Amino acid sequence: MSELVHLEVADRVATITLDSEHNRNALSRQLVTELGERLTAAEADDTARVIVLRSAHRVFCSGADLSEAAEGAMEEGARVLVALQRQIASSTKPVVVVLGGPVRAGGLGLVGAADIVLAADSVTFSLTEVRLGLAPAVISVSLLERFSSRAAADTFLTARTFDAAEAVTMGLITRAVPADSLDETVAGVVAELAEGSPQGLRETKKLLNAGLLARIDRDGEAVACQSAELFGSDEAREAMLAFLSRKR
Repeated sequence: MSELVHLEVADRVATITLDSEHNRNALSRQLVTELGERLTAAEADDTARVIVLRSAHRVFCSGADLSEAAEGAMEEGARVLVALQRQIASSTKPVVVVLGGPVRAGGLGLVGAADIVLAADSVTFSLTEVRLGLAPAVISVSLLERFSSRAAADTFLTARTFDAAEAVTMGLITRAVPADSLDETVAGVVAELAEGSPQGLRETKKLLNAGLLARIDRDGEAVACQSAELFGSDEAREAMLAFLSRKR
């Protein structure tokens, strides 16, 4: 199968690119496996000071791969998504997520786990799980560290779409800029991060992410089990199949 996640290291930056256009970077087994592998490789590369995660196409991530989810057996996938969030948060290198297009459902877990998130002001977000008989269980381990309790209740329960400016005020992303300024903004932030010493960056990340890692370690297994149970329920399977039939 063609590679869905690419890694390029240059000028002290490891750039990881999601490239699964056919399903809008849905979190398929192949994509999440390759993403974990690329994060491991970036972490091990001593020439890289910063990790950048972005999409090759307009959509950053459309959430779970519902075609796989409708087949059942989601427990392993739920655990892998918990592990990915932990891998991003525990990396010794700053992880910068760059958003040029929409993020939905499970994709927000990658955003929540990152250290810095830079988005075009046209980007939109939505936690759509509740409309499919699901809950944002697995990604709650990172999002509940970013949102206030009121913002979490609002976005988790309504499944409404919100924009990048609101995402900044909620604490989900770091900065929203005009789309034509995004690459310039990313380059500037990454250049500043790359000036940090490896020890300084590593130890500062430990301070910043202690609470996030503690939540992941405390709740990760429980939310993975909850997620698998929900995906396997009759109500969710019926809703997912209906959704997939509408897309065809």
